[in-house]
Amino acid sequence: MTLNPAATTNVAPAMAARQIAFAALHHRDYRRYFFVIMLSQMGDNIEHVISYWLLYQKFRSPVLAGFAVISHWTPFLFFAVYFGALADRHDCRRVIQAAQVMYASVSLLWGILFLTNTIQVWHACVLLVIHGMAGVLGSPGSQLIIHDIVGREDLQSAVRLSSTGRNIAVLFGPAVGGATMLMFSPPTGLFINVFMYLPMIVFMFILPYTGHGRDGAVTQAPRFSLGGALQLMRETAANPTILSMILLGGATSLLVGNAFQAQMPGFAHDFGHEKQDWAYSVLLGANAGGAAVGGLLLEGTGMLRPNARSAAICSILWCVSIVGFAASTNYLAAVVLLFCAGFLNLTFLSMAQTLVQLQAPPQLRGRLIGLFNMSNNGLRAFSGVTVGVIGGLIGIHWSLALSAMILLAVTIALFALVIPGRISGDLN
Repeated sequence: MTLNPAATTNVAPAMAARQIAFAALHHRDYRRYFFVIMLSQMGDNIEHVISYWLLYQKFRSPVLAGFAVISHWTPFLFFAVYFGALADRHDCRRVIQAAQVMYASVSLLWGILFLTNTIQVWHACVLLVIHGMAGVLGSPGSQLIIHDIVGREDLQSAVRLSSTGRNIAVLFGPAVGGATMLMFSPPTGLFINVFMYLPMIVFMFILPYTGHGRDGAVTQAPRFSLGGALQLMRETAANPTILSMILLGGATSLLVGNAFQAQMPGFAHDFGHEKQDWAYSVLLGANAGGAAVGGLLLEGTGMLRPNARSAAICSILWCVSIVGFAASTNYLAAVVLLFCAGFLNLTFLSMAQTLVQLQAPPQLRGRLIGLFNMSNNGLRAFSGVTVGVIGGLIGIHWSLALSAMILLAVTIALFALVIPGRISGDLN
């Protein structure tokens, strides 16, 4: 089935008719969902902060930190389209619950292994892969659920608020994770973290939405195969907006992604903050702080409505900020640059996701979300090589700077050659 750009021309009028600040929060069920998913995402980030720190202290290996990125995102590369089809076919609440149980189990096992001091490299590799599988399993269902709750008119608001909430969780996750490490112990913090996932598991028994209540969503999906994913990509080429957003997200993730987050203990060490103090948590939280502030500002003012050109421009500016961070030798300057990078990252990724989800036909929505996730998240596995593994050879500052500069050149080329001046269906 081929995507028809003409079928999406009603998107802009629908969006123009609803310019309410924080529109998605006017839906009671979305407010509840926003709160419980943010708790879960905070637990996810608390686990990252503590486990990455303990792995760094135990093994001192940039390569292992790079593998943390590779193993976390590779499941998106291979399973995103399949799990998108799974979300199209099944009750998304049950799929989300399965993912939450996996998250909680991983946090519990980290705690046991670190408490007993029996952690080995292969243990870490297995747990990181399971964590990545939980992420790819729950992501499409979560996006279909919010669409089911708020509808097309408020989807832009819901997507941006969900991204903002995720970054608020990233912002407070390091603070909570750092506090538990200081007040209790890292293993105790991991045990406490298990309870962060319980509200979402319980709420999925109460929420009356399955993810398939609008737009005549279908309940059958084809069997997953690589050939099917490539065919879906060919069909997507009929819609230039969706195609350009998938390419933009893929290029960003392939070369840089968020691999520098796993290397943050090394950056903190180079800035003279090797101990598990607040300086490490501030570095981790600066990027998320910029995204959270940016999301609230954009959602409250209605600035920068989604279109492909704006997304590309924000991506270019993001590259510049990352290069500046990698080259910085001043701690305060690094924090400011990470804050700016967070603002720009949320802006262009929320635009890209909104455009893909709004323009996707109902019968392809889950699979197109999966395809976008495969590009935007799955290709981050290779950023673990460009930033992490190569960082073990030439240093993490050089590897991050070179990766961001290559991405800058690619993004400028994409902006000049692929993204047209006015794409049919953009929300102008």
